[in-house]
Amino acid sequence: MAGATSATAAAGAFAAGAKARGSSAACPWVVAAGGRRRSGVVRCDAGGDAQAASKLASITALEQFKISADRYMKEKSSIAVIGLSVHTAPVDMREKLAVAEELWPRAISELTSLNHIEEAAVLSTCNRMEIYVVALSWNRGIREVVDWMSKKSGIPASELREHLFMLRDSDATRHLFEVSSGLDSLVLGEGQILAQVKQVVRNGQNSGGLGKNIDRMFKDAITAGKRVRCETNISAGAVSVSSAAVELAMMKLPKSECLSARMLLIGAGKMGKLVVKHLIAKGCKKVVVVNRSVERVDAIREEMKDIEIVYRPLTEMYEAAADANVVFTSTASESLLFTKEHAEALPPISLAMGGVRLFVDISVPRNVSACLSEVEHARVYNVDDLKEVVEANKEDRVRKAMEAQAIITQELKRFEAWRDSLETVPTIKKLRSYADRIRASELEKCLQKIGEDNLNKKMRRSIEELSTGIVNKLLHGPLQHLRCDGSDSRTLDETLENMHALNRMFNLDTEKAVLEQKIKAKVEKTQS
Repeated sequence: MAGATSATAAAGAFAAGAKARGSSAACPWVVAAGGRRRSGVVRCDAGGDAQAASKLASITALEQFKISADRYMKEKSSIAVIGLSVHTAPVDMREKLAVAEELWPRAISELTSLNHIEEAAVLSTCNRMEIYVVALSWNRGIREVVDWMSKKSGIPASELREHLFMLRDSDATRHLFEVSSGLDSLVLGEGQILAQVKQVVRNGQNSGGLGKNIDRMFKDAITAGKRVRCETNISAGAVSVSSAAVELAMMKLPKSECLSARMLLIGAGKMGKLVVKHLIAKGCKKVVVVNRSVERVDAIREEMKDIEIVYRPLTEMYEAAADANVVFTSTASESLLFTKEHAEALPPISLAMGGVRLFVDISVPRNVSACLSEVEHARVYNVDDLKEVVEANKEDRVRKAMEAQAIITQELKRFEAWRDSLETVPTIKKLRSYADRIRASELEKCLQKIGEDNLNKKMRRSIEELSTGIVNKLLHGPLQHLRCDGSDSRTLDETLENMHALNRMFNLDTEKAVLEQKIKAKVEKTQS
C-alpha cells in the first residue's frame, strides 16, 4: 500500500509543483507526503526560483514514481467508461451533466489534466452522458472522473454513484460498439447515435484532444456501427428519438383525428428537422415552426416539399402554442420555455382532440416543466417516456441484436489485438537503445586504441558503418519477432511471448520506462 500511496502523492506533487511558474502564480491545492489534499494557496516567486521549484517538483515526482513502480505498474493502463443513460438515470440528472458539443474540447482538457487520466472523450446526447478514458490506475482514475462529474453538475458523488455505470477494458469497448450500433438506444438500430459518435471523432480531430487509444476505439466503433446496420438490417423499421416522439404523439391522439391535428414545432435544429420528416411520413400536411431565425426554417422548407411549413418568430411562440394540439420542443435553451403557468393560460382543447394539449419535449436540458401534467388540459412527455413507443416486435429485435453482437465481437477482437500489439513498441525501442549504447561504447574504445592520428574520415566512417551493420543484423531477427499488426491472434500471442522473453533476457525493465515516460508527459503538459 505504501507504494501506491507514494505514487498518488507524486502525481499530485508534479501537478501542484509544475504550476509554480510566473509572478505570484497561485496553486489552489498542494499534496502532502501522505497523498492527501490540503486546502490553501502556494505562492511562488518569479524568475529562477520558479523554474528551480518547478524542476525540483518534476524530479521529485519522477523519483517517487520510480520507487513505487514495482507495485504501481502491476496495474496496466485501463480503458474505462463512466456514465449514465436513459436506462440508469432520470432526465433531470442527465440534463445537469449534459455537456454541449462546443464544450467537449474543454471537458477533455480538464479530464486529461487529472493525475491518473491519460486520454479522454465525452459522448453527451439527450439519452446519455458517457466519459471514456484511458486511466493509469483504474481505482484512482475512476475516483477522479466521478469527482469531476460531481463538481461539474453540483450532484454529490454519493448520489451520482447510485446512477452511474462503470465498465473496464473489453467491457467498456464492447459498450461503445453497442452504443454506436444502436443496441443501447431506446429504439433499436436508430441512426442518430452513430452520427453523434462520428462527431466525437471529428471534434477530437479539430481540437487535437483524443489520444491514440480513444481515437482508434471510436473509429472502430463507427466501423462496427456501419457493419451492423448494413449486414443485419437492424435499422429497418427502427426510429430515431425524433421519430419516436412523433409516434408517441400519434398514439396519444384520437385515431380519427391524427391527420387533422395542428402540429407545432419549436426549434429547427437537427432534431426538429427530423420531427418534420417523420410527420411527413405519418401523412401530416402542415406544421408550424417557431424558431429564432427564419433561415433554418427556409432550408427545411426547401428540402421537404411534401408539407406546408409556416414560420413564426420566437416572440409569437405562446400565440402559436394556443393554436396547436401538439407541441414538439427541440431547442438548446437551458431554461424552461413552458411552465405550469404558461399551460394554464392556454385555451382548452376540443373534446374531439381528446381534450388535452400534448407537449412532447425531446430536449436535454428540458424545455417543458414536468408540472404541466398537473394542468387539466395539458400532458407533457419527455425523452424517458419514449420507451412506450418501442415495445413492439421484441422477437425480431432480439434476433437482429444477436446477429449484431456477432459482428461486434469480431470488431472487438480486432481492436483488442491492435491494442495488445502496441505493447511491443516500448520493448523494440528499449532493445534498440540498449544495443546502440553498447555499440557506441565499444566503438569509442576501439577508436581510442587506434588513435585519432591514425584515422582519416573515410576510415572512421567505415568503422562506424561496420559497427552499425553488425548491430542491425543481430537485431533483425529479434525485432522481426516483435512486430505484429494484431490481425492474427496466434501470431500476436507468440509476439507477446517473445516480448516478455526479451525483457527478461536483456533486463529491459520496459514497464518502468513506460511509466516514467507517461509521468514526464504529464509533467510537461502541466508545465505548459
